[in-house]
Amino acid sequence: MVLSDKRILEEIDKGTILIEPFAKDCLGSNSYDLHLGKYLGCYKDRVLDAKANNKIEIIDIPLDGFVLVPGVLYLAVTEEYTETHKHIPFIRSIVSATRLGINIHCTSGVGDIGFCNTWTLEISCVHPVRIYRGMPIAKLIYHCIEGEVEQLYNKKQSAKYNKRTMKPVESMMWKYKF
Repeated sequence: MVLSDKRILEEIDKGTILIEPFAKDCLGSNSYDLHLGKYLGCYKDRVLDAKANNKIEIIDIPLDGFVLVPGVLYLAVTEEYTETHKHIPFIRSIVSATRLGINIHCTSGVGDIGFCNTWTLEISCVHPVRIYRGMPIAKLIYHCIEGEVEQLYNKKQSAKYNKRTMKPVESMMWKYKF
């Protein structure tokens, strides 16, 4: 079940959902619009290694925008910091960004209950497109969960993305044991 706008507001009042900054005009009938933060990340190496800590270069998006080019994976960050303590957050691209050929994630659009941070987006594009900090880029949709949660993400020792940040975060695949 997806939460409605009224239910999202109720959960914000209860403290089970936090969105900072929050603007009521970003609340849709069943979602909340997120905006592109001021930083992008690009991997420094052309070949990435799943067992290595692949470093990224941070780019400050200029006020006059930044042109994304096809064939490059960009890591971006949302302006909004969110906390979700009772529901499953799903992040989706907004239609207007998709219609410009911007993809915000491949398949990792599901967050964990207890995720407390900004969202790192895996952005790619179909053809060159200029993006701007502060532009609407994604939406959060909240789903109910069946049953009790034993361990929230932000309490999990092995959680890889708990450090609060305003910059995009590179893959932590290298922390897995394989």
